[in-house]
Amino acid sequence: MKLSIVTTLYCSAPYMEEFHRRASAAARQLVGEDYEIVMVNDGSPDNALDIAIALTKSDPHMVVVDLSRNFGHHKAIMAGISQASGENIFVIDVDLEEEPELLHEFWHTMESQGVDLVYGVQKSRKGGWFERWSGDLFYRMFNVLSSITIPRNTIIAKLMTRRFAEALLEHRERTIFLGGLIALTGFSQASLVCVKKSKPTTTYTFRHKLAQCIDSITSFSAKPLYFFFWFGGATMIISFFALTFLMARRILMGTTVEGWTSLFVITCLFFGLTMMALGTIGIYLSKIFEEVKVRPYVVIRQILRYPSCDGKS
Repeated sequence: MKLSIVTTLYCSAPYMEEFHRRASAAARQLVGEDYEIVMVNDGSPDNALDIAIALTKSDPHMVVVDLSRNFGHHKAIMAGISQASGENIFVIDVDLEEEPELLHEFWHTMESQGVDLVYGVQKSRKGGWFERWSGDLFYRMFNVLSSITIPRNTIIAKLMTRRFAEALLEHRERTIFLGGLIALTGFSQASLVCVKKSKPTTTYTFRHKLAQCIDSITSFSAKPLYFFFWFGGATMIISFFALTFLMARRILMGTTVEGWTSLFVITCLFFGLTMMALGTIGIYLSKIFEEVKVRPYVVIRQILRYPSCDGKS
């Protein structure tokens, strides 16, 4: 099979039929009938699974991967890639923020540049000022703290070769940040500037974004731990010299320093920093705890395909 189109479903019912129609048309223009569309149901609370099952009954190119519950966007994408059988795999969101017709531009870029991965980059980041500012801050922080560098303002849409997909699936960690894993996988890569549309509502809340930011940085960098180590060492040295100065002043001049309010504030400040440092260590320990259990990062309940002539799916 020449092409697999992989997408995930979560509150996606309003977009699925149009996505299926447009993605199918785009695939046929490139590879004829030699393609499949893999939809991964990530525990969608609406009737997205029912729509996907109905599509499999009428379209031999449809494959539905039904997860046992909601595991998260990036994990669902990895599950879809693992079930795709195409020589090239096109990953894209189903919500039509990224147009399925972009497949043609990704395909042309891959053929002309001879790369293993083409990833989409937003021409200008969508959303309000806070979304744009926080997104830019995340990429800056990640690239400063991590040992790898990821391109800024990337989108989910990407086209990869079979060998790149197989190498990507070799990563076995439970906490998955797709952008970091793609950069870590290597191979030859190229970017494609795209326009991403905005939806009036989104299920990707600020809480989810903050959790993703923390997971991403702590999964690819140990620098926060080093920061608190060096900060603690510098604080200890400064405190030693300050204590020496105060003791010398008390012995030689017989005076003490007033200002218990400032002392109280400083004590509270360093107590907060200590708790933050312990929390950072706790995050890393929790990741070790998750990894050593070697649990699967997704559980597939069923895989549905177009019914065969003997009535089996």
